[in-house]
Order: sequence, then structure tokens, then C-alpha cells
Amino acid sequence: MKYKIVENSPFARIARLVLKSSNVAMVLGRTIHLSGVKRDSFLRDKGWVAHELCHIRQFQEHGYLRFLWLYLRESMRVGYYNNKYEVEARIAGLKGEIDLPVAQKADSSIKPTELPLPVDIRKES
Repeated sequence: MKYKIVENSPFARIARLVLKSSNVAMVLGRTIHLSGVKRDSFLRDKGWVAHELCHIRQFQEHGYLRFLWLYLRESMRVGYYNNKYEVEARIAGLKGEIDLPVAQKADSSIKPTELPLPVDIRKES
């Protein structure tokens, strides 16, 4: 799977502020945008890489604009952590698999609230 990584991305910086997180990786199309984390550190975390590669596959599967719309609509409907696309990516991250085949996608019987949340290493004030 081809992808590009952008460090110090303004898009990821905005996501980082919205999520109140010390580090963020986010995907737009085939590009992984990073903020608060360096490329080398990100690439050493196989689960995190698998999570973001799952989002790249979702973009490919649904198309760029359609996936943005579906993702936004789902987040507005059920929230970020219960968003089915995030749940699927968290499962991929837990498995640490780089190329998760379409046949292994999360089925709708999985309850998102039963899954662990992404690790956030921010410091509480």
C-alpha cells in the first residue's frame, strides 16, 4: 500500500487541538498527517501504523469525498470513539496488521464501547 507521511501537518495540529491530545496521526486520502510525533516514532508503533493504514484503505474503498462525508456523518451521529470507521481502525491497530483485507472488516455486531480507546499520553493539568 502506497502512502506518504507529512510531519508537523497543520491538519493534524487542528485535530490535536480538537481532540486535546499531545500527538495525533490522521489520514487524508493516502497521506498520513502527524502532529506532536516524529515520523520515526510513529513508524515504530506497528499498531498505530496499522490503524492509520486502515483509514487509507477506507478512503480507497469509499472514495475520497464520499469517505470524508461518511466519516463526518458517522462522527456527528455517534461521536468520534463510537464511529464505526474508528472502531474498525482500532481493531486493525490491536491486531497490528498492516494490510487488513476487506473480508476482515469489523462486523456491525461489535459494540464500540467494549473496545479499548486509543492511548493518549497527554499530561493532565
